[in-house]
Amino acid sequence: MNGLINYISCGVLWLGLVVKAPDLLRHRRDPYLRAICAVLGLAGVCFFLGAEPTVAAVNHFSGIPNLAAPLTYASITAYSAASQILIVYWRGGPRVHRTTRRWIVAYAFVLLGIATTFALGDAPVERRTDLDTYYATTPYIAGMIVLYLAGHLAATSVTTVSSLRWAREVDGWLRAGLITLGIGTLCNAGYSVGKLAAVAARWCGRDWSGLGTTVSPAAAGLGALMTVVGILIPLAGPRLTERQRARRDYVRLEPLEQELDELLTRRALRLPRPRPASPTTRLVWRQTSIHNALSCLDAFFDRALYERTLEAEAQATGDLERAEATAWAAVVAAAVVEERHRERPVAPPEETDRFLDGAPGPAALVRIADALTASPLVTAARAHAGTTTTGTA
Repeated sequence: MNGLINYISCGVLWLGLVVKAPDLLRHRRDPYLRAICAVLGLAGVCFFLGAEPTVAAVNHFSGIPNLAAPLTYASITAYSAASQILIVYWRGGPRVHRTTRRWIVAYAFVLLGIATTFALGDAPVERRTDLDTYYATTPYIAGMIVLYLAGHLAATSVTTVSSLRWAREVDGWLRAGLITLGIGTLCNAGYSVGKLAAVAARWCGRDWSGLGTTVSPAAAGLGALMTVVGILIPLAGPRLTERQRARRDYVRLEPLEQELDELLTRRALRLPRPRPASPTTRLVWRQTSIHNALSCLDAFFDRALYERTLEAEAQATGDLERAEATAWAAVVAAAVVEERHRERPVAPPEETDRFLDGAPGPAALVRIADALTASPLVTAARAHAGTTTTGTA
């Protein structure tokens, strides 16, 4: 079961690495992306090497009892340093490179210490799950255990404090990611705390090995999951927000497209609908169709109607943005009716006299679509245009 949990955790982390790999390939020199990929990759290596089947395989094929232990400890140490470096790069500042170099140098000494103490120590009995407590009193091997646990605890503690402290200064997706990352590294700190408690109990003649074999791996697994989620939230969150906004705007633009539908169909102004397509692509398609229709209607737009509607709505609501949207909706509705009933097309306006020189942007189109169905001034403009065109027919 321990191996299964480790491999699942490893898979989750490496899945996050696969998600970020294309960005890293495009931006190889970006230290922030390198740090993200290092955290995800090394965390996965920790769980892979720490799985009991992997431990057994490494020890068997190397011919060295417990060689898997320093390899696992080294990966945990490297992961600890990468986590803190990620936060340093994430936050930025004038001393980023100096700080990261200090972390790298410090944890390089920890890695050297792990290798040296294992080489000097004697661990002839293979222990796949409880090496920490079994060799807690063995010279040099005990030093190796304390060294990697202390290094891991120091890095996760600093990362937790840095993440949560920074989260108080920001908002949005970044804050959510930092809080999740901080909680994840706090869980990771629980791994080393549990292991150290079990080792200390062994020094006192007690057997708390269950802390190291059950509680600590569970804390590490939960911490790994929350860590990868915390890293990905600020990266995926804005994209999710953009997709939701695009989907919402696409739906809100439907009344405006329906107002122009007959014109779009009759004059073949609508582009083929993209299938399949993302919400953003579908939104651009609808916006493009609307702009095509508005360009066709330019000769029919009534400036006087626009000014009258703008003034009336502004006086009634005091909201200039809403008044502009209502004025646009009124002239569009009236122009559609006039264009439909006019027997001969009107000559296109001079370039200097085009009404669409101040054409509404994407956000304004949404407000215009809302005004089409909500404002009585638009209904009145549409009815008046119908009466006028009927009378002149």
